[in-house]
Amino acid sequence: MKKIIYSLIVAGALLQVGGCKKFLDVNDDPNNPTDVSEALVLAPVETQIATNIAAGSYSVQNINGPAIVTAYWMQELSLNQPQPQVDGYKLTQDEVDPIWFSLYSGIMQNLNIINSKAVSSGNHSYGVIAKVLTAYTLGVTTDLYGDIPFDDAFNGNFKPAYQTQEEIYSRIHEILDSAILESTLDPGLKLPGTDDFIYNGDLDKWVKFAYSLKARNYMHLTNAPGYDAITQSNLALQAIQNAFASADDEANFAVYSANPSSENPWFKNIDADQGGVVLGKSFVDSLLSRNDPRLPVLATEANGIFQGRLSTTEADPDPTVYSVINEFYAGIDAPLSIFNYSEILFLKAEATLYTTGVADALPIYQAAIESHMEKLGISPGDAAAYIASRGDLTAANGLEKIIEEKVIANFLSLENFNDWRRTGFPVLEVVPEPFVPEIPVRFPYPLAEITSNSQPQHTLTLSDKVWWDGN
Repeated sequence: MKKIIYSLIVAGALLQVGGCKKFLDVNDDPNNPTDVSEALVLAPVETQIATNIAAGSYSVQNINGPAIVTAYWMQELSLNQPQPQVDGYKLTQDEVDPIWFSLYSGIMQNLNIINSKAVSSGNHSYGVIAKVLTAYTLGVTTDLYGDIPFDDAFNGNFKPAYQTQEEIYSRIHEILDSAILESTLDPGLKLPGTDDFIYNGDLDKWVKFAYSLKARNYMHLTNAPGYDAITQSNLALQAIQNAFASADDEANFAVYSANPSSENPWFKNIDADQGGVVLGKSFVDSLLSRNDPRLPVLATEANGIFQGRLSTTEADPDPTVYSVINEFYAGIDAPLSIFNYSEILFLKAEATLYTTGVADALPIYQAAIESHMEKLGISPGDAAAYIASRGDLTAANGLEKIIEEKVIANFLSLENFNDWRRTGFPVLEVVPEPFVPEIPVRFPYPLAEITSNSQPQHTLTLSDKVWWDGN
């Protein structure tokens, strides 16, 4: 399977057929194929989720996926090319067509097929996986765009109705609750194994993934209209009791290899032939300013120093003057993180900050930093010295420090964009000579959707906040 990673992505995109009335509908749907094995669909779908969403890569298509776009906007990455480019906030409606297509036709439509097939066959283990991955992908989609179609999107309707983001969030929790409940049923005669690239069919870990997603999504709404941080934090803390308990539980995609067309996408993205994807100046400088021992693991040296690029400045003809992502995240066969354990600890620290204050949040925050350092192989002594140098949390700086450290543990993750929008941290400056005057706070709706299914939301711009963004 390792030799055909990107072929699997294409195969998954081709599996497009009509869906059911609702994703959780328990009735058989004649529009869904009954002769496609769940296993044949699961592997390419997981590959597409990892490669196109979490790694922000569309391989040979040379198209920016969501994770690389948001890494540019969060100034973790920069593009050493003449402007305007996406790191200077240029993202047009036609440029996001492939992203929308991948999220809906390539991923959620095929997860819908797996779920419907699992219902008809009684292979509930596949139903659990399909629901958890649908909740993950649906969350990504609504966080990028806001209001989106879902319930009416997979029944052959070419003009599906849009649902509010608040409604979508409710649906996400319904889907996750359904996955958790389904995990208690007979798993079926056919069980996932090597076709499940994330957990190899371990349903206990899929359930922990479901609870982890619930905790994350509860915390997204800490500033949403009609919601409050304490209530959302208590809900998150309750979910965390059943979420990832160690790094052994986290969701990783670990089947990339040195074989052609199956390399880690970040390895491909930073290839000099791909156009000069380097590390951003503010990210590198923040690590330097704190003498962070993780910097040599995250970044390469450039001519003996760590040097990030300030986006939109003049492109350097020699891209080797800038640091790039190091092998831990961008090695040719490096595993890709979809949801890591450290994030659970940071969510717990933030929720505890809101509910019982800085004294209780401090040891959790420190444990979160330590867990990421341990994952990167930082020595216990260096980790302890760094944590001590960060000092205590206070009422004034507690949230800022938690998110600053969470950004590092979630390096290259879409969650950094979500956290910045909802908290305002880390503090970022607009790049020089931007394409638009502010850091974008949403993706534009795709041109194909605008022309085929016109909606009032399509007039929203990059500067219009999504519903939950109360910052």
